[in-house]
Amino acid sequence: MRLNKYIASSGYCSRRKADELISNNKVYVNGKCISNLSTQVEAGTDVVTINGEQINVETQKVYVALNKPRGYITTSAEQFDRKCIMDLIHEKVRLFPVGRLDMDTEGIIILTNDGDFANELIHPKNNIYKTYIVKTDFDLNDIEIQKLSSGVDIGGYVTKPAIVKRIKRNLTEVKICEGKNRQIRRMFEAINKKVIKLKRIAIGNMKVDGIEVGQYKKYSLQEIKSRIYK
Repeated sequence: MRLNKYIASSGYCSRRKADELISNNKVYVNGKCISNLSTQVEAGTDVVTINGEQINVETQKVYVALNKPRGYITTSAEQFDRKCIMDLIHEKVRLFPVGRLDMDTEGIIILTNDGDFANELIHPKNNIYKTYIVKTDFDLNDIEIQKLSSGVDIGGYVTKPAIVKRIKRNLTEVKICEGKNRQIRRMFEAINKKVIKLKRIAIGNMKVDGIEVGQYKKYSLQEIKSRIYK
């Protein structure tokens, strides 16, 4: 199988992150540094290591939805001794987060060791909307809501059309089908509004309801897909 798929199937990280590791000369196959993204490996025969750690394909696929608290980073590995969402996950297999939430954002995030499923969730062609509740320092007017809905420049990139709805006063619901770094915060910065609190309440139609902050729930592949796509 392709090397990035092998790494993702181990639960180490997503395929996209695996490509970054390969390109940055972090991946070795049978003791040889590999930088070719099209490299093929065979499970049970080839030895794959990342930063000196041997990576093995995980046959048991696991899918969890975590209600992330504020103050936790999303990355799987952290060198600055900050709290990480992986500290909240207690499974026998290695999992990686699908997408990300910044440290000060709370809400639903999915973790898995299924690289194909992760790729399906984040691929732009599938248009899976993520829903956020945004609390700002000042109320939004109709013109500002229209700007967010149409797309705003967040620094060399114009966001795709979003679904934006005023809830009350300085609370706004925003649905986006892309995931640029700190995108919601940068969108509101583009209209001169500061985000005071940010929570992701849904991925597709899968909501965080019923999962306490800091807790997670396991699903089968069929269950989690039925909640996302229903």
